[in-house]
Amino acid sequence: MQVHGPQERNHSVSEAASTPYPAPDAAANPPPGNQFALLGQRRFGPFFWTQFLGAGNDNLFKFAFTVLVTYQLHVSWLEPKMAGLVIGALFILPFLLFSATAGQWADKYDKARIMRSIKLLEVAIMGLAAWGFLTQNVVTLLCCVALMGLHSTFFGPVKYAYLPQHLSPRELTGGNGMVEMGTFVSILLGNVGGGLIMGLGAPGAKWAALACVSVAVLGWLVSLRIPDSPSSEPGLRLNWNPVTETWRNLKLASEYPSVFRSLLGISWMWFFGAVFLSQFPSFARDVLGGDAHVASLLLVVFSIGIAIGSLLCETLSHRSVEIGLVPIGAVGMSVFALDLYFASRGLSHAGVATLYTVSEFIHQPAHWRVMADLALLAFSAGLYSVPMYALIQLRARPSHRARIIAANNILNALFMIVSALAAGAMLGAGFTIPQVFGATALLNVVVVGYVFWLMPEYIIRLVMLVVTRFVYRLRVRGDEHLPTDGAAILVCNHVSFVDAVILGVISPRPMVFLMDHRIFKNPALGWFFRLCKAIPIAPQKEDPEAYEQAFVRAREVLANGDLLCLFPEGAITRDGQLQPFKGGIMKIIEGHDQVPVIPSALHNLWGSYFSRIDGAAMSRPFRRGILNHVGLVVGAPIAASDVTPERLQDEVRKLLAEPAP
Repeated sequence: MQVHGPQERNHSVSEAASTPYPAPDAAANPPPGNQFALLGQRRFGPFFWTQFLGAGNDNLFKFAFTVLVTYQLHVSWLEPKMAGLVIGALFILPFLLFSATAGQWADKYDKARIMRSIKLLEVAIMGLAAWGFLTQNVVTLLCCVALMGLHSTFFGPVKYAYLPQHLSPRELTGGNGMVEMGTFVSILLGNVGGGLIMGLGAPGAKWAALACVSVAVLGWLVSLRIPDSPSSEPGLRLNWNPVTETWRNLKLASEYPSVFRSLLGISWMWFFGAVFLSQFPSFARDVLGGDAHVASLLLVVFSIGIAIGSLLCETLSHRSVEIGLVPIGAVGMSVFALDLYFASRGLSHAGVATLYTVSEFIHQPAHWRVMADLALLAFSAGLYSVPMYALIQLRARPSHRARIIAANNILNALFMIVSALAAGAMLGAGFTIPQVFGATALLNVVVVGYVFWLMPEYIIRLVMLVVTRFVYRLRVRGDEHLPTDGAAILVCNHVSFVDAVILGVISPRPMVFLMDHRIFKNPALGWFFRLCKAIPIAPQKEDPEAYEQAFVRAREVLANGDLLCLFPEGAITRDGQLQPFKGGIMKIIEGHDQVPVIPSALHNLWGSYFSRIDGAAMSRPFRRGILNHVGLVVGAPIAASDVTPERLQDEVRKLLAEPAP
């Protein structure tokens, strides 16, 4: 349902006119049965393994270097307790300085060529790092940390701009879920691998050098298989001033309200997650009494949780960009972070010489609750972040998509820096680590509540998700006929008070509804449709001004290139039968001869709680129990020039005669 502003809608019109969507490469590849099937396709598989190996190598190198300067080398000017902070700061600094330039490159040049060049740069950096490991030259290794940060800075915008160029909108959630899962698994494997290699003692540095170079070479070889990804704006003039370009990117992102607020939402997730990830070693040692392997166990639990949450997004969203999952994830992040505070506040092992091994740790019943909270917190973060990434890719203008992703990277880096400062300030003020977790959980409630207040579409989609997954069980056939961009009209039979809710959830983009003004007076549903900014229409004899204004607004929706839905019967059926279609649609399509009109039919809603069976709707709760199967069949589009009310009614009647999905 439409909730974004006029400026954002106008961007979508120009976008539809200039850049077809989905991209030809995506259209040439039919959507796979599930997200894992993408791994077997050239448009996704080589890209996935390239980014997987890159993220893993980043962390293998950083963790091996951290262990080297913490346990094996004694450098007077780099104390062990500061090594992790210095390495982390050097890695993230290029994101602040060069993300804006990286975004321009990704929009101007072929993304596959950029990725291959970046992977070749990684080979050179890891060659220098190998020399640093072999000679134990800390300055050289610190330089390599900054260079790998630069490598990741330039790879990030390309990575997320590549996906919508090769995946259809219905594959974006699954593709992003795979990328997020792969990223966290590779981070985990990189950290574990780096720790195991350096655990070999003196030979560890040699093996770390070999491993880093080998993974870099393998990543470059895999990148050669990535298909061409043509420039989205070849005429772009590069601005080499990182300050002015950073400001320009942030302003560009702010022109898309729903996109910019999603950027802020993702950046907040990184703020939130950084608080927990940065405290794992101290939390494991001083609160839980575990050794270094216990800290690794917590990282494993966290990574598995976020990987499962990311992968499950496609199943829960039925392969659409389902931002209704975001509020569920946000609530889970707060609930489980707060329970982590309660589960750990009575635990303290600071100053205790003997630490638990992993085996001893998991035999303590109290620790299972802690691990469950961490896993569910991370699972919720996966549900929270993946739909936001997909939303950004779907709604950002293709010619500016990489620069908007670059703006996201800038914001992520800033939020993570503020996160580190805030956590440090709380600990310096005498907060315990569990109290820091609890405060972050409460702050999460405030921040995401504000985001949802600014962008009620998240709550709207959540309501739709609940209705179609828990009140009813929706099955759909023919949804491929719904266009992912450009103006279109969806018409449907009108069976119940929740028809609009059910139709809205199957659309990959916002949908504007033209609805009888009386439904807005219903105390149970009126608030929801007002929140959705549906267009009320009154009979001409009853309110001529409101009648005409409804058609003006409906034509504006089409002029803006958006999706309009209406119920040509004019009212909810009282006998379960299809009523004659009124002629209002002919007035709406005047001057819009190229707009497709798409017939659809709702099955099995008659007789439900929200229908007017026996005269009154919503009079007998649980009339048919819960989890009733309902269906929607979407027909082939009809050119506006060929539309008549009678033909539309006949098409909908044929769809009703088909078996329910």
